[in-house]
Amino acid sequence: MKSRNMLLAAAVAMMAFAAPATAANMIGNCEVTGEKGSIPIANPAKAGQLTVEVSLPAPIWWNGDTPESIKDGMEYCIAAEIAWRAGYDKLEVVNVGWDALIAGQTEGFDLAMSEISITEERKKVHDFSVSYFASDIGVLARSDAPVDEKTIKGAKVGVQQATTGAAFAQGTLGLTDVQVYPDQGDMFTALRAGQIDAAMTDTSIVLAEQVANPDKVIVVGQYKTGEAYGAIYPKGNANNATIDKIFQAIMDDGTMAKLGAKYLAAAWGKDPASVPYFNP
Repeated sequence: MKSRNMLLAAAVAMMAFAAPATAANMIGNCEVTGEKGSIPIANPAKAGQLTVEVSLPAPIWWNGDTPESIKDGMEYCIAAEIAWRAGYDKLEVVNVGWDALIAGQTEGFDLAMSEISITEERKKVHDFSVSYFASDIGVLARSDAPVDEKTIKGAKVGVQQATTGAAFAQGTLGLTDVQVYPDQGDMFTALRAGQIDAAMTDTSIVLAEQVANPDKVIVVGQYKTGEAYGAIYPKGNANNATIDKIFQAIMDDGTMAKLGAKYLAAAWGKDPASVPYFNP
């Protein structure tokens, strides 16, 4: 009997050792690592979920062409982590127009993330989260006709309406041959088609476009502007301070850095700081 009991105990131990690890907590394709409900928010915009706005397309940050198809990406997984730590396992993505988002004309959301630079002008309309990513203004050109620090002054340059890139190109640089586009997708399409000589927007965004079309476009330089991304909150919302605590926790425990390594550094294939800086 003793021998049989010993064999049974050994078999149980082996089964326990061979048992698969507990499945990871997932929202979309994002493995959420914080404790669910550790920093709860009350009365979200829609009951039982976190609602996040974005202006698509936004490859690498939001991987997919429609809200329904997006399951991962840098900002999507940040939002997933926020939802989880706020107590929810459901995340709804809502696609909105860039102009409407920046002008504060959207409603019914908890936060918006769309590579949005924090500016004093925008603070008049929105509340912003703590910053979670630093970005300067990059210059994207056609691979067969690159521009440089000098020739960009006379080039036809595309910008996206109501962005810091547009303000920088027209204001700080004083470029006169500027074509304004309603969204970055139209701007990049025009560049690839040869309708403009260069496109200017955040370095992070132009690097993503170079990865998507390496045989057609190239990031030739960037301008130091000291920009930083933040999430937009509805002005005066009672949950804003709590979501800020979640943002800070995600940065403090290393989650933000891990997401950056997975979605940004790996996708770009280079450190943004390695892109040469142009003088204004």
